[in-house]
Amino acid sequence: MALAIDALRHGWAISVDGALRLLPAETGFGPGTCAPRMLISAARAATLKLANQREAAQPDAPVLICAAEPFDLEMARALADPALDLMYPMKGPFLAEPIDEPDAARAAMELARLAGVLPAFLVDFAPWCEVQPVQVGDLAQWRDPARLKVASRARLPIAACEDAEIVAFRSADDLREHVALVIGEQRGERAPLVRLHSECLTGDILGSLKCDCGPQLDAALKAMADEASAGGWGVLLYLKQEGRGIGLINKLRAYRLQDQGFDTVDANNRLGLPTEARDFPVAARMLELLRVSAIRLMTNNPAKVAALEVEGVEVAERVAHQLPPNPHNARYLETKRDRSGHLL
Repeated sequence: MALAIDALRHGWAISVDGALRLLPAETGFGPGTCAPRMLISAARAATLKLANQREAAQPDAPVLICAAEPFDLEMARALADPALDLMYPMKGPFLAEPIDEPDAARAAMELARLAGVLPAFLVDFAPWCEVQPVQVGDLAQWRDPARLKVASRARLPIAACEDAEIVAFRSADDLREHVALVIGEQRGERAPLVRLHSECLTGDILGSLKCDCGPQLDAALKAMADEASAGGWGVLLYLKQEGRGIGLINKLRAYRLQDQGFDTVDANNRLGLPTEARDFPVAARMLELLRVSAIRLMTNNPAKVAALEVEGVEVAERVAHQLPPNPHNARYLETKRDRSGHLL
């Protein structure tokens, strides 16, 4: 898995289950490289008005397309990247072909997301070159939260509370490293106040006003510190899944589309990416390793509660965690409420 993800980042080819030989449209290179077909995501197909090309029985399945002429890398990138939509307004006509290995195609889309590249590939490209093989089963194994282990832990006094401990987690073959911050004295008889916070470089570190991540993080730490001073305790799970799982580069691409008038959901879909790709089983596993079974969850998102409960975590209470909007994130919060079901 790690080799396949690295190959996509470097623009090298992969082969999924030996059935699909794929070159990433965004990062691929090579003079004269072309292919008779392309694989794109269902969301990107809808943006390109190819929704009727999708399998009726599987509307979220990737779409395999061909054109009158082979796809070269310039054309492939114009199809993959919505930033080029105005530069290359005329696309098609395309014809969809049946996908003999749908599981391999879905795995390719997931691998692109994990690599942080646009989910579009040249298929059976020329000239021939070596490829990195990967199996669909490798992806399932890589996702297995049981592989996550505690890597290290240390006392970490923070501004909000001097009585805190940081715990780092990682698993083999996965470059993501998640951390938990345990605030106050861990007490088995009392459910901790817990916040699942996905990494947000722009909001947490740079103080971006486009989202509410930074203020939510600060408010959560303060609430946990207050809880600790009252005899309770808290756990912040800081998850390395930038942009709800689409990665930093793709998140910035989505920001650019938002500046053109698209909301968060539509921006992600134009990129061919899901609006929600966070790994909640990993969060549940972190809690398990911390020996936490019941929690009071700070969230406005009922879907997050449901996702944790599916993984066996008892959510004893949902604690609202709403902060005032600003002129830059008001539409972002409205989209959370109206299209993602957040209780705001």
